Amino acid sequence: MTPPDGPVVTRFRKKPVVIEAMPVTLLAVHDVAAWCGGRVILITKPSDQTDMYFGIDIPTLEGTMRADAGDWIIRGIRGEFYPCKPDIFEATYDPA
Repeated sequence: MTPPDGPVVTRFRKKPVVIEAMPVTLLAVHDVAAWCGGRVILITKPSDQTDMYFGIDIPTLEGTMRADAGDWIIRGIRGEFYPCKPDIFEATYDPA
C-alpha cells in the first residue's frame, strides 16, 4: 500500500488475528512466568507479610516490561510476549 501524498489522516482496521493470553493472578503467577519466560516479582512489607505485591518481568522485543496483578500477558502472532492492561484487553479481544 502506497502512502498518500502529504499529511492525510487515513483510517485502518486491525486485522483479525487469534492470540494466546494468560492473566497474571497470584495462584498462577509461577505458571504464567514459565509460559512467557518471565521472572516472578514478589515483594512483601516487612511490617505486614499479608501486604504483598506480585508481578512478572517479561522479556519483550522492546526490553523488559512488567505485568502487574490483573494484567494479561499476550503471545503475539510471531511468538513475542507483552503485557496488556485489563481494560485494554477487554476492549480489544474476544474469546476465540
